[in-house]
Amino acid sequence: VAQLNELMIIGPIAVRSACSHHLCPVMGKIWIGVMPNQHSNLIGLSKYARLAGWIMSRPQIQEEAVVQLADLLQQKVRPDGLAVIMEADHFCMQWRGVKDNDARMINSVMHGSFLKDAALRREFLALIKR
Repeated sequence: VAQLNELMIIGPIAVRSACSHHLCPVMGKIWIGVMPNQHSNLIGLSKYARLAGWIMSRPQIQEEAVVQLADLLQQKVRPDGLAVIMEADHFCMQWRGVKDNDARMINSVMHGSFLKDAALRREFLALIKR
């Protein structure tokens, strides 16, 4: 088996949740970047979508959900680097209060080599066009 030590990107993964403050829908997309090493547990491609869906299946705030997903993937896959970016529409912004249909929230969590290596981080962001 060849050693995998090249950037892998999974996404966009469509996710759905509900805001825990207002119980309004949160609908978005997640991109995952993985920099594996010889000790990484590589999981099937569909498992990334299943884990993202599982994390997002309960009402919560986006900031916490992305951290939970990143922590779970770091624990399960054990890569040298992990990046998770989520962009979502929050219906509490569209239906309530400010009624802004164009506002989106984007947040990211970077671990390991994505934090230390600016070139790797730029490559990931360029490939997902961010």
